[in-house]
Amino acid sequence: MVKANKTIDARGLVCPMPILKIRKAIKKMKINQVLEILTTDPGSVKDIPAWAHVTGQELLMSEERGPKEFYFLVKKLK
Repeated sequence: MVKANKTIDARGLVCPMPILKIRKAIKKMKINQVLEILTTDPGSVKDIPAWAHVTGQELLMSEERGPKEFYFLVKKLK
């Protein structure tokens, strides 16, 4: 189990707000730290993996934890 260094609770927010919060948080983190992200926006299922790929971060986990409950772990690589 990977331990997160920081958690972003973006539940109740819709695109683009989850990505904006994630971008702001990851900028403040150190290389190899892990960001935990909680969302309720179904668009996050595509948006967060795409953002991680484009920005060169590593998506460690992406899962649906219930109806409209999404969970992600992203490792900062850059």
